[in-house]
Amino acid sequence: MGNTILFLRKLVPGGSEHSFGIHVARMAGMPVQVLNKAEEVLKKLEFNHDLKNEGKPAAINSENGEMQLSIFQLDDPLLMQIRDEIADTNIDSLTPVAALIKLNEIKKLISKEKVK
Repeated sequence: MGNTILFLRKLVPGGSEHSFGIHVARMAGMPVQVLNKAEEVLKKLEFNHDLKNEGKPAAINSENGEMQLSIFQLDDPLLMQIRDEIADTNIDSLTPVAALIKLNEIKKLISKEKVK
């Protein structure tokens, strides 16, 4: 079989409790450092999910029923502030200079958070 994936399960619409992304990345020849970091991040996400949901299924995107662990803390106040900044910006009337200024403002928000 070599470098092929053989799925032994029936594929149906919806979420999954398993991820094959790291396995596929390994087969694709991704650097070991990247794979190791991905495994660390996945373990951390799974651990945090288990603590938060006490064994309940991961339903991060409940609007459409998809199940996905998030790499972001979705209720992070900084992310909400950045989202609001972008949502309140009328991009149809934004000049290139104004767009750069807005981007710089958002970058400053992120930089302030890193300092804390």
